Amino acid sequence: MSQSKAIPHFDLAPSTPGKLKPDKFSAYIHRLRFQAALFKLTVGSALFLALIVFLVVFCSPSASPPPRRILGDSRGGSYWERRVRSSARTRARAGHTVLVTGASGFVGTHVSLGLKRRGDGVVGLDNFNDYYDVELKLARQTLLGRAGVFVVEGDINDRELLEKLFNMVAFTHVMHLAAQAGVRYAMKNPASYVHSNIAGFVNLLEVCKSANPQPAIVWASSSSVYGLNSKVPFSEKDRTDQPASLYAATKKAGEEIAHTYNHIYGLSITGLRFFTVYGPWGRPDMAYYFFTQHILQRKQIEIFEGPQHSSVARDFTYIDDVVEGCLAALDTAKKSTGSGGTKKGSAQLRIYNLGNTSPVPVTKLVSILEKLLKVKAKKKLLPMPRNGDVKFTHANISLAQRELGYKPTTDLETGLKKFVKWYLNYHSGLKKYSS
Repeated sequence: MSQSKAIPHFDLAPSTPGKLKPDKFSAYIHRLRFQAALFKLTVGSALFLALIVFLVVFCSPSASPPPRRILGDSRGGSYWERRVRSSARTRARAGHTVLVTGASGFVGTHVSLGLKRRGDGVVGLDNFNDYYDVELKLARQTLLGRAGVFVVEGDINDRELLEKLFNMVAFTHVMHLAAQAGVRYAMKNPASYVHSNIAGFVNLLEVCKSANPQPAIVWASSSSVYGLNSKVPFSEKDRTDQPASLYAATKKAGEEIAHTYNHIYGLSITGLRFFTVYGPWGRPDMAYYFFTQHILQRKQIEIFEGPQHSSVARDFTYIDDVVEGCLAALDTAKKSTGSGGTKKGSAQLRIYNLGNTSPVPVTKLVSILEKLLKVKAKKKLLPMPRNGDVKFTHANISLAQRELGYKPTTDLETGLKKFVKWYLNYHSGLKKYSS
C-alpha cells in the first residue's frame, strides 16, 4: 500500500497485519498524520527552546568587565556622598569651597593641595584618561587622598554627575583645570580636544550658570593662544586670532565661550594663560620630563631649532609660582551675579598671563639637566617641524603683578633641581609618593 509507506509508524500501527475497513482505515490515517504533526511540533519546540538556552548561557555577552580602578568609591552611594561632603568641608573660617576639575592632573594636584593646606574645602574631579601614564595620575590621587582631598572619577561632559555634585555641595568657586593637553597630540586625536576643551567646558558652564548660588570660575587657558604672534613679550591685549595648533584654537574658543557666558548669565570668570609649567609630579609628555628620562637611559634626544639654526626658547614657569597665581586669582574673583540661569548684573571677566617672564633656550634646559643628572646628553639638532609648536614664548606678567600680586621667584635651574630630585625618588621607588 503505497500511501501507508509514506507515513512513519512510530510504533503506533497495529503489530499484526490484517485488512482494515475503508472508513476505519481513513480515520486511522488521519490519526497518524495528526500524531506525527504533533510529534514534529513537540520536537521542534524542544529544539528551539534548547537553542535559546544555549544562546543565553553560552553566547550572550559575559558580565561587563570590572571598570578600570575606580578611585575612592562608585558614585551615588551613601559612603561616596559622605566622602564628597567631608572633602568639601572648610577648615578656615572664611575658606572657599572649590570644585577642582582635572584634580589628578599636574597643575590640578598642586592647586588642590595648596587649597587644602590653607583650609579650603576641595572636591576633585578627574576622568583619569590614558593620554599619559595613568599610574602617575593614580599616584597623585593617592597624594591628594592623604591630604584629605577626595577625587571623584568622572568626566566634565557628564552633566548628571556635575549636577549631583552641585546639589550636594554649594561650591563658591570652580577651578577648571581639566583639559586635553599637548600641542602635537592634536594631530593624532583632534576629536579629544573638541570633546574636552570645548564641549566639556560648555557643559561645565551650563551647570554653573544654573546653580544657585552661581560659583565664581577660574580656568586654565594657555599661552598657546598667542600662536603666530611675533610681538614679544606676549601681553593680554595682543592679538590671539592666529592659532598655530588645534590645541591653541580650542583654548581660544574657550576664551570666547567664557565671554559669552559672562555676558549672558552673569558668571564671574577668570582665565589664566599658563606658560610652560614644570616641576615635580609633572607631565611625561613635556620636554623637560622626557629629556630627563632619555638622558638617564643614554638615549638620543631631539632638540628643535628655528630658521637659520636659531634657538627655540620657552618661558618656563615653576609649578609653585603658578599655584600662587591660581590661588590669587581665586581669592580676588568677585561673586557671580546670576541666579538659576538668570543674569542680575554685570559680572567680572578677566584674563591673565602666568609666566616667569624669563625665556630660556631649550639648549640651556638640556645643559642644566646634564649638570644635575651628571650625564652627557646625546643630542640631535633638527629643524622645527610643522606640528603646532611655536619658536618662542615670553610672558608679559605686569597685569598679574599689579592685580593679583603675582611674583614668580623660581629660576629654571632651581626648579629643575627640585624636579630631578622628585623624578629620581619617584622612578626609583625609594620614595614612591614623594612631595
